Amino acid sequence: MTQVSEKQRMTDEIAAKIWRLSRDRILVNLRFLDTALLGISFDARYGIDKPYFASAPKGGTVICYDSQYILNRYKKNQNSVLRLYLHIILHCIFNHAYRYDRVEQELWDVSADMAVESVAMSLGMSGMELPADRERREVLAQWRQRLGAITAEKIYKRLKNDRLGISELLELRRLFEFDAHESWKAADTEMLEITQAQWKKISERIKAELKGFSQDKSNDKGMLQNLEEATKEEYDYDDFLRRFCVSGEDIRINDDEFDYVYYTYGLSLYGNLPLVEPLEYKDVNKIKEFVIAIDTSGSCRGAIVQTFLNKTYGILKSSENFFRKVNIHIIQCDSEVQRDTKITNDDEFESFMKEGQLEGFGATDFRPVFEYVDNAIENGEFENLKGLIYFTDGYGVFPEHKPPYNYDVAFVFLDDEFDKPEIPPWAIKVVLPSDY
Repeated sequence: MTQVSEKQRMTDEIAAKIWRLSRDRILVNLRFLDTALLGISFDARYGIDKPYFASAPKGGTVICYDSQYILNRYKKNQNSVLRLYLHIILHCIFNHAYRYDRVEQELWDVSADMAVESVAMSLGMSGMELPADRERREVLAQWRQRLGAITAEKIYKRLKNDRLGISELLELRRLFEFDAHESWKAADTEMLEITQAQWKKISERIKAELKGFSQDKSNDKGMLQNLEEATKEEYDYDDFLRRFCVSGEDIRINDDEFDYVYYTYGLSLYGNLPLVEPLEYKDVNKIKEFVIAIDTSGSCRGAIVQTFLNKTYGILKSSENFFRKVNIHIIQCDSEVQRDTKITNDDEFESFMKEGQLEGFGATDFRPVFEYVDNAIENGEFENLKGLIYFTDGYGVFPEHKPPYNYDVAFVFLDDEFDKPEIPPWAIKVVLPSDY
């Protein structure tokens, strides 16, 4: 018994030393990962099939592993454990584990593994090559031609649409799987949220530091693309549109200010004569005046625009968000304003959604819309315009200055791209997933 325990102890010590050596090699070559490396601890557990990472009981992230598995892997190829370590770190900083409850897990497993391996092989670190890397690069090159950028999100959407056969999925899994993902189904949601917040801060710092990292050591575009996905803000579009609401009276029973005691007491005392009547109006916050600008240049495809309009219409037509009488303008513009459709009620909005045609498809210039809206305000078309949202792909000429009138401006995108131009600092950027 003592001999077995001593053997296990020595195995654990050697495995721990291999992890430390791998960490030090990554730190020397990829110094921008220092905060990520410090956020990882280790826990040797007998009988684990493949290493995995999970939330540590006292916060942070722990890699759980079987020591004998690490030794066998290291004997087979000394680069293998280092590559495994980097694979797991990239999962963490790309926040792959924290989307597991919103995806088809089998497809997400493959997508996340392909994304991190694409980045790992592009970092230019010596001593990290594995025998199957040539085959991995060939497969990733084919996917890069289809998608443009290799991120887990883009691969996942393509896998969902294409519905590969089981054999094809298993082949991708064979090539790109390094660690187990079972721990991503963690039951302790609160702990996961804490760890996600920690890793998001680390990802933000890495993204900032990576921009100063030597270009001759790393092809960092793939890394930055994945970091953009990991750190971008997620928006509740319903909540976002509510910021453009104004206060007004709506014809409805105001239950908040109606006393049922006096009402029923009057009925019981005088028959059918209540002492108080319910108020037939209520002060509410709803959207009354609003501008929806649509980029109809050639780069904005009709199906994408329709997706955006359907989502916006679905929210605005709700009785909770929409006054009976409204003043909404839907402006289509490429390099000039093509059409302005005025909406005054829900029926007109529904008619536009069914029969409206997109016009334009030329170059993109955002300035004409703002000039048009400012002139409309001056001419009394709007009384209290709260906001303008501009749906676009982002490639065009922006106004140099904020509009002179006090309304908020938001540029809305579907499926943000890594190299999309920056919007003006006085505007809000909102990115919506394409499945909206």
